[in-house]
Amino acid sequence: METNVNYTVVGIFVIGLLACIIFAIIWLSAGLFSTESYKIYEINMKESVSGLSVDAPVEYNGVNVGTVSSVQISPAHHSEVQLLIRIKSNTPITEGTRAKLNVRALTGIAFIAMEDKGLDKRPLLRKGKERYPVIETTPSLLLRLDTAVTQLNDSFHQLTTSIHSLLDAQNLKLIKEMLQSSQHIAQLLEVQTIPVMNQAAIDFSNVMRNLSELSLEIKQNPSILVRGNAPNQALGPGER
Repeated sequence: METNVNYTVVGIFVIGLLACIIFAIIWLSAGLFSTESYKIYEINMKESVSGLSVDAPVEYNGVNVGTVSSVQISPAHHSEVQLLIRIKSNTPITEGTRAKLNVRALTGIAFIAMEDKGLDKRPLLRKGKERYPVIETTPSLLLRLDTAVTQLNDSFHQLTTSIHSLLDAQNLKLIKEMLQSSQHIAQLLEVQTIPVMNQAAIDFSNVMRNLSELSLEIKQNPSILVRGNAPNQALGPGER
């Protein structure tokens, strides 16, 4: 009888211990007695949310403020993904707050990043028939890179098409004719310009020779500047 009582006591103790452990785990993981309050917000992503799952972190300016509680196709717009996020009530969500999909560089885990540049500090509230306040989104880095690559590819394709159009047989023929015409015009200009330039060089040489002779004559007979170069002009008083 005493042995049976001991087993009963031990069993009750073990069961109680397990209950306490389970209770502690629930309390630590779910915050059973936490006084922190939360609010639900809606986000409609216009891009793929691959890698994002329920319970994914939600950050506000780099600070963890909540988690993703729901991920589904938007009932109103099938091209969008509707997210419901559960974040701390004291998080300053305003009309200027924007959300975007982000990915950890090392782990590749997707999360929601929110930022607010203070452009509109009015608190974000429900509008019309909205179930929850809706936070506007901005394109993720991956979407911006994909858009840039697509635009670059389109521009390159247009450039290639333009080059092909430019280098078709008819345009090549026109370009060849233009080059031949330019070469012919250059030859004509050369034929007409060289004689004129040669004559100008001769005239310039004659002018320089005349100036040199005049300079030498003035140096030998400075009186020319006064009485000119007339050979029979009478001498003045005191002149010989």
